[in-house]
Amino acid sequence: MTYELYYWPGIQGRGEFIRLALEQAGADYRDVAREPDGMSAMLHLLEDEAQPYPPFAPPFLRDGEFLIAQTANILLYLGGHLGLAPTDEAGRLWTHQLQLTLIDFLVEIHDTHHPIAGGLYYADQKTEAARRAADFRANRLPKFLGYFEQLLDANPAGAGWLVGDTLTYADLSLFQTLAGLYYAFPRAMATVQDDCPHLAALHDRVLALPRINAYLGSERRLLFNEEGIFRHYPELDP
Repeated sequence: MTYELYYWPGIQGRGEFIRLALEQAGADYRDVAREPDGMSAMLHLLEDEAQPYPPFAPPFLRDGEFLIAQTANILLYLGGHLGLAPTDEAGRLWTHQLQLTLIDFLVEIHDTHHPIAGGLYYADQKTEAARRAADFRANRLPKFLGYFEQLLDANPAGAGWLVGDTLTYADLSLFQTLAGLYYAFPRAMATVQDDCPHLAALHDRVLALPRINAYLGSERRLLFNEEGIFRHYPELDP
């Protein structure tokens, strides 16, 4: 069956983590909101009070009778169906835990440019954003990156992946996070990259995967822009 992904059409956002898993698995899927009348279809599902398990917001995924929301939850589901997660319970939970940690990181990245309210424009909170971004660069960025660097270094399988010796959706999500940080905070990333050789290697390893590389060069891959989670404002990365 064809998976149906519902997410805002003009940004990578949280939907990109799901797209990467679908692309790497070679899954048949539709990016519905990017199709003609797709936004209407997405909003209809959001407003449908008859849904037994209604989503709060995109992204959400339809697979047959299942309508699944929340990025980490969707990837937990897809991981088992697409061969992108371990088959044992401990491994599945560990991969899910890593994804949840990346989602926490994602929130902190977003809040560097919207520290007061998501409903306000960046221009309305630039002073607060500068303070938040300074703390992020000095403290939160190295803390999160150091955690994942340590995990890669300590992986007993020694294969350069986060979980065992096989690619999982957590690796794909870590790649997307790193790619976004290289875009949003190139100067800050340059200061920490020497301390994170395993992260740099994972980024390049995922980038070289044939299906991922082909996807990144296609029209299906939306470009980073200043409407999404990862935004490059030079004043936040001096």
